[in-house]
Amino acid sequence: MIVKSSTTAMKMVVVDAEILCQPSVSVEYLGVSTAPPLAVDDDLELFDVTTISPSSDSGVRCSTSTQASIIDSARSSNVVPAIRSGSYTDIGPRRSNEDEHIRVDDLSTQLGSLYNWPLPGAFYAVFDGHGGSDAAAYVRTNAMRFFFEDANLPQTSVVDQAFLEELESSHFRAFLNADQALADECTVDAYCGTTAITALVLGRHVVVANAGDCRAVLCRKGVAVQLSQDHRPTCLVERQRVEKLGGIIEYGCLNGDLAITRALGDWYMKLPFGSASPLTAEPEVKQMLLTEDDEFMILGCDGIWDVMSNQEAVNVVRRELRMHNDPQQSARELVNQALCKDTDDNLTAIVVCFTSPDHRSSVPSQRPRFRCCSLSEDARKKLQSLLGSN
Repeated sequence: MIVKSSTTAMKMVVVDAEILCQPSVSVEYLGVSTAPPLAVDDDLELFDVTTISPSSDSGVRCSTSTQASIIDSARSSNVVPAIRSGSYTDIGPRRSNEDEHIRVDDLSTQLGSLYNWPLPGAFYAVFDGHGGSDAAAYVRTNAMRFFFEDANLPQTSVVDQAFLEELESSHFRAFLNADQALADECTVDAYCGTTAITALVLGRHVVVANAGDCRAVLCRKGVAVQLSQDHRPTCLVERQRVEKLGGIIEYGCLNGDLAITRALGDWYMKLPFGSASPLTAEPEVKQMLLTEDDEFMILGCDGIWDVMSNQEAVNVVRRELRMHNDPQQSARELVNQALCKDTDDNLTAIVVCFTSPDHRSSVPSQRPRFRCCSLSEDARKKLQSLLGSN
């Protein structure tokens, strides 16, 4: 994440990367389409996103509602997805890696007796730190406590809408509790913060919570579907919220300092806990229902999305999975592709697969194809003459 405030020196973390370079491309915001199924080169977002012309106070309109956003289709089924995941992180061109992430493919094993839900669960998160790595590292270390152990989770024998709404509220509170814990933690500087995105998979249900500019993107039958909204000053709704609370946008940054409008930590910019601040840790929480067309989900920090569109990222991961079916290697290749597009940030990607290893499309042969053809009598004689002269 790019911030204008000075950062403290932190230890350097380096992850080796095998880089395969491709030309860089520009990234644009893409809006919701209500047309029939999209072509594979289009992005589909779950938000009311509209590009604003420069004459109308340049920005992006985006939904900031925390109510449920449920996606279903006629192709949904009762089959519980077979969860597999992989991840990769790279320091990029920075002096230190301030990213942290979590992968838990089996929550029941991780939580033991605390897990009383009737469906298998998995949990994933990316924390993109700024002003140092302390805030991201602290939230990552204590994430299971914030989101599960101390979260007063709803208990049920049936996963219905009421339960899912309680689960959303629980994750909303977890973000605020983590934010307050950072304020109380003496080892984390007030100028240190982190964005955060989490994804809880419960059977076919997915709950995504986001504060900042990390992003979750789903691959639905080859088409990119954005599951979260970036919280930046370029988002018109966020800008209006900030200005209503007394904040200002200067040089494209909140109060001329931060390139995001929601984050955990950064208490030097916040009012006392319980007061509404231009910079907030309140997440947007969305839920959706997986269908049989949903292949995988990507969680990534802004170092990836600043240089790659949703569809580009989905295309990379989908191609890799079709070649070797390894989410770990696919995440690594996605990071490598972003590195080749001259990203100026740390990079972290998590790939969560919803299909079993034997449920994948075969890779078409890349060998050249030849077509048989006949020669005229004159052509045949000329060819024999040429061959004879050699």
